[in-house]
Amino acid sequence: MPGPSRRLPGGMGGQPYPGPPFGERRYNAWNDYVKRRYGGRVQKVSVAAGFTCPNRDGSLGRGGCTFCNNAGFTPGYLDRRDGIAEQIDTGLRFLDRRYPGTGRFIAYFQSYTNTYGDFARLRESYEAALAHPRIDGLAIGTRPDCLPDEVLAYLAELSHEHIIELEIGIESCDDAVLRRVNRGHDFACSVDALERAAVHGLEVTAHLILGLPGETRAGMLEAATRLSALPVKALKLHQLQLVRGTEMARDWQRDPGSVPLFDEEAYIVLLADFVERLSPRMLLQRLGSEVPPALKLAPHWNMRLSELAPRLSAELARRGSWQGRHWQDCGA
Repeated sequence: MPGPSRRLPGGMGGQPYPGPPFGERRYNAWNDYVKRRYGGRVQKVSVAAGFTCPNRDGSLGRGGCTFCNNAGFTPGYLDRRDGIAEQIDTGLRFLDRRYPGTGRFIAYFQSYTNTYGDFARLRESYEAALAHPRIDGLAIGTRPDCLPDEVLAYLAELSHEHIIELEIGIESCDDAVLRRVNRGHDFACSVDALERAAVHGLEVTAHLILGLPGETRAGMLEAATRLSALPVKALKLHQLQLVRGTEMARDWQRDPGSVPLFDEEAYIVLLADFVERLSPRMLLQRLGSEVPPALKLAPHWNMRLSELAPRLSAELARRGSWQGRHWQDCGA
């Protein structure tokens, strides 16, 4: 049964909320929004510009976050030795076969921290991608502690003529968890980055990993409420996966009980609980992730990533629920 009528924030028109507004999905899907806004699919073309991370080069620490092996986030077709234009051409050949008829493409600076470094070099890399005739914008993956106002102002300037999506790795809202995974920043740093990006008019997608060691179920659900109160356009949710070559994977091999992992059924239930507590204005860009099989140590699910969205919708339908159903109940 529909929940009580409530008012939505400005992004949803401020009308009474009578029940599920998202059709069969029952959540506010990024792909549906993009098709409405741009008239069709917008596909990301991954590029590697050779940036590093302050948690690896000694500025903050060495070795990076305990869960991180960037090879797990780099498409197999990508050759880092190529220039940006060549990488885009290679990616487009692959994506044209996989997603024929895609209307727009944006260059995705995904590996490592893509706002970290000399500003002139950052600008050169971004503009090299935008110079490609089939690229309509940029998606920039970064950390909240690597967003100087100079970079934010420049990305805001680019956004007047291009699609600009800023992706910030929040990963957890719990400072103790962030310390445990050697993240190198606290949640207050993420809040500051989100608020400064909003001042510049930038649309931010926040990344959150569900199931990090030390994270409680209550803490993960509280994160939905905390992020709902911040200027976040969209969320990318990732279930914890153990990637070979990481400190966390080695910890799990020594003591599996030290790194609890979700099976697919438990993750779908958690997702549904999380989404019910999330503001209905928030777009969901990803519900989970998929590390290449050769790099993934655990968990092994009997479900492909493409099955996750319909199974979440089915769980919400089973409950008679939708994104934001318990949003105000959580103190929003």
